[in-house]
Amino acid sequence: MKNKKELRIGLIGGGLMGRTHSNAYNRIANFFPELEYRPLLQTVCSRREDKARAFAAQWGYASFETDWKAVIDRKDIDAVDICAPNDTHAEIALAAAAAGKMILCEKPLARTLAEAQMMTDAVEKAGVANTVWYNYRRIPAVTLAKQIVDSGKLGRIFHYRANFLQDWTINADLPQGGDALWRLDLAAAGSGVTGDLLAHCVDTAMWINDAITDVSATTETFVTERVHQATGKKQKVGIDDACIFSCHFKNGSLGVFEATRYARGHKALYTFEINGEHASIRWDLHDMNRLEYFDHADDSQVRGWRSIHVTDGDQPYMHRWWIPGTSIGYEHSFVHQAADFLKSLETGEPCAPTFRDALQTQKVCEAVIASANSRSWQDTGAEPLTGSPGAR
Repeated sequence: MKNKKELRIGLIGGGLMGRTHSNAYNRIANFFPELEYRPLLQTVCSRREDKARAFAAQWGYASFETDWKAVIDRKDIDAVDICAPNDTHAEIALAAAAAGKMILCEKPLARTLAEAQMMTDAVEKAGVANTVWYNYRRIPAVTLAKQIVDSGKLGRIFHYRANFLQDWTINADLPQGGDALWRLDLAAAGSGVTGDLLAHCVDTAMWINDAITDVSATTETFVTERVHQATGKKQKVGIDDACIFSCHFKNGSLGVFEATRYARGHKALYTFEINGEHASIRWDLHDMNRLEYFDHADDSQVRGWRSIHVTDGDQPYMHRWWIPGTSIGYEHSFVHQAADFLKSLETGEPCAPTFRDALQTQKVCEAVIASANSRSWQDTGAEPLTGSPGAR
């Protein structure tokens, strides 16, 4: 086997996403052995020393830091992986780009469109490789859905509908702010379900279908005051607990999107359905290895929805894993994205979604909030997304 090039990773943030990314890096050598590059877990950064030390030991990082600026300054770091809360993304990314580091950033790219634009401009000026972890694209059934749409089998697209439903904030006593609950703090998160959940739906939709051109949205905050963990005092809640919006796509199709953290009985129900002139497809995260398909060309006596179990070796990514009929899970989508990023370093092609792609999603999210606040239709200015996975 030829010698591998090392990509020395500096991970910033030791929470859930830090774990998913670390797991992904650790699986590359086993399941993508042909890749020219290998991730080397060089350092992890967390503000608490005990947490950073424990994370490094658990996931195999050679060292740890408690100040993200120290990670940027290190000469033995090639790529910075941003897994810290949203309010840190812009500052870290700007510093990393100025230092010539590659950047992998968790979604959403930023809290605001202005921050996202600065970040995009910075990485493009610096010419550094970059990607944003919209991982649901890399679930094999979702990638297959894109391939089916791209093939023209659905014909002209009429409708795209998606939802992302959770229930974990249905508790008026739940505080806002702090390590675990920063998503409920507007200053840290930038928005509520719009940036946290709908951003995933929007990225997938624009990747599979087309750019979203305008939106009409409604948002709601059901608990308007919560104790902030930093102050111990009740403060106004600024994030959206729920959001519904309708939209037009550039290709003429209509879209309907819903996200909420107040759907009792749902922990992470993410679904989408696409209706075309000739056929329809739909997908459900709770049954993530299946894609449902309806083809109007079928004989009328047997016409109906069919269930495609996406586990065969000729389906996206699946030849990397087990035998046909056996499933993979949520964590594998991150393995696929890490592999695609490493492959992009070989080919020189960008690893989608890039910062510029994520900027388009940010434009839609900002328009959604503006529409809800003004109770009016808002143009997004979003451009079509580019690129597709490369290491399948």
